Amino acid sequence: MQTIVSDLQSIVGDKITDFKTYWPKALQNISTKKFSSAIKNRKIKSIERFGKYAIINLEKNLAIVIHLRMTGKLLISTQVASGKDQGLKEKHIRHVFYLRAASRKPKTVLFSDVRKFATISLYDKKDLMNLKNKLGIDPLGKDYTPENFSDAIAKKPHKEIKDVLMDQTVIAGIGNIYASEILFEAKISPHRKVKDLSREEIRSIYKFSMKVLKKAVKLRGTSVSDYRDASGSRGKFQHRLSVYKKHGQQCKKCDTIIEKSTIGQRSAFYCPKCQH
Repeated sequence: MQTIVSDLQSIVGDKITDFKTYWPKALQNISTKKFSSAIKNRKIKSIERFGKYAIINLEKNLAIVIHLRMTGKLLISTQVASGKDQGLKEKHIRHVFYLRAASRKPKTVLFSDVRKFATISLYDKKDLMNLKNKLGIDPLGKDYTPENFSDAIAKKPHKEIKDVLMDQTVIAGIGNIYASEILFEAKISPHRKVKDLSREEIRSIYKFSMKVLKKAVKLRGTSVSDYRDASGSRGKFQHRLSVYKKHGQQCKKCDTIIEKSTIGQRSAFYCPKCQH
């Protein structure tokens, strides 16, 4: 998400002139008519990421909050779809934000979502703060320190560490891919319970969470499935993966066969020899 939000900085200052949706169920607790009316002719003041959310801050303390889920993509286009919306619909484009830049040149943000899991919400300033307060610390934020990380995961002592890393109320922003890769680099089994981790092991997990996430951002994300950046290009971190979806293959460090299990209803990938 960080890569996409960075790309979206190019539309800051633009004005939303219209909005169309072909999948209104993505709009959370608001009708298409009310959503479109609320955001129309509003200037985009800033765009930020918090956890897995993209937050588009508008004039008058309104914010469009987007969660891409598994297959959502936000694509910036200068090819405005005038009279060709049916064609967009057939290419998994579920929503279109029409924009006008300061130069008055029109463009669009196309919201593609193959599996239709992504969501769009409209929050005022108070609701946005409430959302942020429900989420954990952001692993790319200034509050993400070794001490805060240790305190955060300590709230779930009896849960397995991989499940805790993915709990958005504990740490906001780590998904399945990065949780598996972080624990591999830290040499910690995903099945270990938080209460059984030593102080040194916790610091190692923190260290490699920073290292893995920063490398992923530098390589513009991980395209193992539908992920694309705002220009439609694939990321490159998938070429650096060590265990995610590598089950049945040899570990690159010890040649042991990588295993797959289920933790918290999500797949976990790990080397049974390197990770303990």
